[in-house]
Amino acid sequence: MSYKIIGDSCTDLPEKLKENEHFCLVPLSITIDGYTIIDDETFNQKDFLERMAASPNCPSSACPSPEDYMKLFHGEEDIFVVTLSSQLSGSYNSAVLAKNLYLEENPSKNIEIIDSRSASVGQTLIAMKIQELAETKLSFSEIVRMANQFRDEMETLFVLESLETLRKNGRLSGIKALIVNALNIKPIMVGTKTGEIDKADQARGMNKALVKMADIIEKNAVNAKNKVLAIAHCNNYERALFVKDEILKRVSFKDVVIVDTAGISSLYANDGGIIVCY
Repeated sequence: MSYKIIGDSCTDLPEKLKENEHFCLVPLSITIDGYTIIDDETFNQKDFLERMAASPNCPSSACPSPEDYMKLFHGEEDIFVVTLSSQLSGSYNSAVLAKNLYLEENPSKNIEIIDSRSASVGQTLIAMKIQELAETKLSFSEIVRMANQFRDEMETLFVLESLETLRKNGRLSGIKALIVNALNIKPIMVGTKTGEIDKADQARGMNKALVKMADIIEKNAVNAKNKVLAIAHCNNYERALFVKDEILKRVSFKDVVIVDTAGISSLYANDGGIIVCY
């Protein structure tokens, strides 16, 4: 079948998929101290992290417009769109509006918008699953069904050096007393099945928190030998390798993918943050 997989730019793709003709990304934008950064191939993580560290203000993000999505709907391909959790961004709603507007004039077009209920490599895993299904020549409706089932069974965990950006941007509503900086407490956060953020556990110090995250994965992973483990890191590949080794000591996965975060994921992960999905 002819298909296109569209992600918003929080989808942290490995390099080989960035070059794949079936994949494309719609950029969000980031504003810091009046300076706007487009989260596309021009994003400079080093410069962005330096700006964040130097600024007393919290950066903000803006989702793509419906028109940004609609530009990519043209052609004969079946369209699959994977967005950042609708609980964390307006990207999903923008994509849904784009679909509805496009179908008014192109009612026979196959377009599916999938709320990842995750972020970063969670979106990546869903996109990879869609590609796998599409290459087996399944029908559009069957791919949609199986991709959503995959999404529902996926797990997302993360440990960040700081949760301040998430907190200041209102992404941690309902979660209290998450972190005590003076005690170097690092919460292990988890994505809920509805796409919100909750706290799973905590530890004193980053390495202990990462080990505890690996323990949680060991306890909860189901059918791991048939799943891909995806790890995103913000500017700390060595930490990503440490996490990979700690998890694989405990659980055997089919494959492992490690990526560096692009703009939106870097905004919320902050320097040194780790996101794990499977």
